Amino acid sequence: MSTVFVLGAGPGIGTAVARRFAREGFDVGLLARSPETLSRAASSVGSAAGSAGRVVTADADVTDEAALHAALERLVGELGVPDVLVYNAAIIQADGIGDLDAAGHRDAWAVNVVGAVSAASFLLPRMSGTFLLTGGMPEPLPQLTSLSLGKAGVRALVSLLDRQFAPDVHVATVTVCGPVAPGTAYDPDDIAEHYWALHTQPAGSWEHEVRHGDPADAAG
Repeated sequence: MSTVFVLGAGPGIGTAVARRFAREGFDVGLLARSPETLSRAASSVGSAAGSAGRVVTADADVTDEAALHAALERLVGELGVPDVLVYNAAIIQADGIGDLDAAGHRDAWAVNVVGAVSAASFLLPRMSGTFLLTGGMPEPLPQLTSLSLGKAGVRALVSLLDRQFAPDVHVATVTVCGPVAPGTAYDPDDIAEHYWALHTQPAGSWEHEVRHGDPADAAG
């Protein structure tokens, strides 16, 4: 049985991606900070999976490395090392230059980038499969400073991890160019299709970034 872990299993992209893989018969490991968020996500994913696969949850703050690693190890203990790891955790907020103090920038960077580094360092050496990150901000915007910095960091991380872990792990980002909402051009179920497509790309044809939507929408 194939397995996907989704870190940042919120009600938008995270749950949609988990549902997409569950429909393919994957066992699903869900990680989020809030048990309530996990409960809602597990119910949604379980409905998609039917009797095909299992859904296991673990709560942890991605900025707490010890707690994150312990939660991931619990998921590995239940489901095995994942074939697919998805990092979807992010702090999405409006802030301009000077709006956040140093601590605020550290908090945002810790979720947007460092949690992904920590998860990758813990699991990728054991994996043979795919690591997918939710990207965004195709162009940096001053009114979204911390997010612009974080998503630039995600792109750099993809390049670094590809150099270190290819050809064992396909590392890529899905860059979402606008605000996610059901029933719009940025419907999470539509965005989730990119994650499945990236995972199923044959070796030798790997892409490392795909974009969903028009970059001009990021300013909206």
